[in-house]
Amino acid sequence: MLFNSLIFPVFFLIVILVYYQLNLRGQNKSLLLASYFFYGWWDWRFCSLLVFSTILDWYVSHAIDRSDDSRRRKSLLLLSVFGNLGVLGFFKYFNFFAGSMEQLLNAAGFHPDMFTLHIILPMGISFYTFQTMSYTIDIYRRKQRPAENFIGFALYVSFFPQLVAGPIERAKRLLPQLMNRRAFSFENIRGGVPLILFGYFKKIVIADSLAAIVESCFRDPNAYSGLDLLLGVYAFAIQIYCDFSGYTDIARGISKTLGISLMPNFSAPYFSRNITEFWRRWHISLSTWLRDYLYVSLGGNRKGRIRTYMNLMLTMLLGGLWHGAAWTFVIWGGIHGLYLAVHKIILRGVKPEIDAWISNPGAIISDLLKMFLTFNLVSFSWIFFRADSLSDAMQYISGMMHNGGSALFLKPVLFALVASALIDVGQRYSEDYSWLDRWPLYWRYVLSGSLLIASVLVFGWHYSSPTPFIYFQF
Repeated sequence: MLFNSLIFPVFFLIVILVYYQLNLRGQNKSLLLASYFFYGWWDWRFCSLLVFSTILDWYVSHAIDRSDDSRRRKSLLLLSVFGNLGVLGFFKYFNFFAGSMEQLLNAAGFHPDMFTLHIILPMGISFYTFQTMSYTIDIYRRKQRPAENFIGFALYVSFFPQLVAGPIERAKRLLPQLMNRRAFSFENIRGGVPLILFGYFKKIVIADSLAAIVESCFRDPNAYSGLDLLLGVYAFAIQIYCDFSGYTDIARGISKTLGISLMPNFSAPYFSRNITEFWRRWHISLSTWLRDYLYVSLGGNRKGRIRTYMNLMLTMLLGGLWHGAAWTFVIWGGIHGLYLAVHKIILRGVKPEIDAWISNPGAIISDLLKMFLTFNLVSFSWIFFRADSLSDAMQYISGMMHNGGSALFLKPVLFALVASALIDVGQRYSEDYSWLDRWPLYWRYVLSGSLLIASVLVFGWHYSSPTPFIYFQF
C-alpha cells in the first residue's frame, strides 16, 4: 500500500480509531495485523519473508543471549546474518551476479548458457533486513537484551509506517516504546500532523512535479541542451531528496499520532559544507548503520591511515550495492567513498565546527561557497544513481559538456529548489517543525491548509498514474 494512494487515509483512519480503544496487548496486536495488511496489500505472499526474519532472529537472539560459549554465539550470529542476507541476496542480487558473471566469461572467450529467474523484488526488504540484523548483532555485542514479548518483537520488525523505506530503527530505541501502552494525546496529534502535511507536500507537490523533467532528460539526453541536462541533474537531486525525506516525514508523523517516535532520517543535507557532514545529514539511519555494523567491524580508523581509507571505500561501495543490483549504484557508492577519503586526507584530523558561522557571521560567504561545492559534488554522483547503465551515465555527462545552452527547465527547478530550501531552513534549527508552535494559531491553520490544498490539487492532477516513492525499489 502506498502513502499516496486513496486507500491509505481510509486504512489509517480505521487503524487509529481502533488502536486507541485497546490495552497494550491489543494495541500491539492491532498494529501487527495492520502492518501485515499494509505490506500484503501489494503482494500477500511476501509476508512470509517478514515471518521468516521475525522467527529466525527471535530464536537466534535468545539462543545467543543464553550462551556464554564464544564459538556457539558466533555460529548463531552467522546463522542470522547469512539467513537474512541469503534471502536479500536471492531476491535482490541473483540476476545481477548471474548476468555479471556471464559478461565476464564472455569477455574471457567462454560462452556459458547462464540462466536468470523472473524474480520480483519485495518492497522494503533491504530496510527490514538491516533492522533485524542490527538487533541480533547488538545482542551478540551485549548492547541489547532480547525482547521478552514475541508480539512486540514482531511489530518491531514489521511496523508499517517505516516498514518499506525506513528509517532503519534500532531495537534499543523502538522496542521500549512498543512495550508500554500509548494513550491518546492531542499533543501527539498536533506534533504528527505538520510532519504528515510537509511530507505529502514534499512528495506530491515538489518531487512528483519534477519526475517528468528527470525522466525526459535521462531517457534521451541528446534531445536537450547541456544547461537543461545540468538542470535535470539538479531536478533529480531535489526530487530524490523531497521524495525520500517526504516519505520519512509522513512515516514519522503517522507514528507520532500513534504515540511512537521514529528517529530523524534527514537534517537539511543540502546545507552541508562538506561531504562528511552530508553523510551525517543524509539517510541518517543507513549511514549510522553502515558506520556501526560495517565500517567499525572492518576496523574503522583503528588500523592506520591507509586501512581507514580502504574501509571507507569498501563501506561506501557496499552501501551503493545496498541501494540496487546494478554497477551504477556501485560506482555511485565508490564516488562517495572517494569523496570521503579525500576529505579525510585534507582535514588530517581537523574537526570543523558544523555551526561555527553562527558565532562568526564573517564566515557565511565561505560556508555558502562550501555548500555550493558540496551540493554540486553530490549532484554529479546522482547521475550514476539515476542512469539505467554506465553507458547511459557517460552519455548524459557528455551531453552536459557539449550540447549548447537553453534553459527550458529553469523555472520549475528553481521553484523546487527554493521551496525545499525554505522548508529545510525551518527544520534546520527546529526539530520536527516545532518552529510552527511559535506562530499564532491562525497562521498555523493557514499554513497547514495551504499544504493540504496544494497536495490534494497536485495529487488530483497526477492521480491517473501516481508516482511511487523512489526508495520503494530498494
